[in-house]
Order: sequence, then C-alpha cells, then structure tokens
Amino acid sequence: MIRIDHIGIAVRDLGTSNDLFHKLLGEAHYKVEAVESERVATSFFKIGESKIELLEASDPESPIAKFIEKRGEGIHHIAFEVADIYKEIERLEAEGFIPLNREPKRGADNKLVAFFHPKSANGVLIELCQGI
Repeated sequence: MIRIDHIGIAVRDLGTSNDLFHKLLGEAHYKVEAVESERVATSFFKIGESKIELLEASDPESPIAKFIEKRGEGIHHIAFEVADIYKEIERLEAEGFIPLNREPKRGADNKLVAFFHPKSANGVLIELCQGI
C-alpha cells in the first residue's frame, strides 16, 4: 500500500453535493466523470495528496443506489493506491480479505480498481487502485 488515494462518498445529488463540498473545502471539484461499469457519475476534489470522490447513481439498480437506499448518503469506501494491484489482490486474499473482483477493472480517474467485501474489513468497503 502506498497511501490513501481517496475516500468515496455516496450522494443522492452530485450538483448539490458539489456545492456543499466546495463550501466545505474552499475549492471547486476538478473533474466530473461517468463510470459506466459501476453505473455512477463521480466528482473529484483534491485535498493535499488525497482526494474525495462523490458518487451519484446513474442507474436505480446500481450498487451506489442500493447503498443509499439501505444506509443513506455517506462514506461508501476507502481507496488505497498500490504499486501492483495484482500482487496486492493476491496478498489480501491470502490474509483472509474477501475479494469482490479478483480481476481488476477500469474505474474512475484512469485507474485499475478492485474491491474487497466490507464484512472482511470491519464493515468498510476497501478499494485498491493503480494508475494505468
């Protein structure tokens, strides 16, 4: 693990939440991006070396829509930047973490991503990410 890359926050309305986080952080978001594979629209804010990623469902059946329906808006995941996502998936699985996808897929911010089930990490969805 290199560092915390970002914290993902599930939101109902990206526009409203962009305004809120702009006020909170004193800086506007630097990018909005659709991630079709996850059926979300994302918005990124930079905080030092880390980022905040806001996630709005673009499909009522998407994981983000289901998360908000069950738990409401809030922290959805913590993402860690890694040097070799394949080795890190293997290492974490050997340590008992439950992968949600063993094969990395293309995610937001031009990165390969893989997720680990919250029940194996004290209720926190873990994302690994590596720049492409």
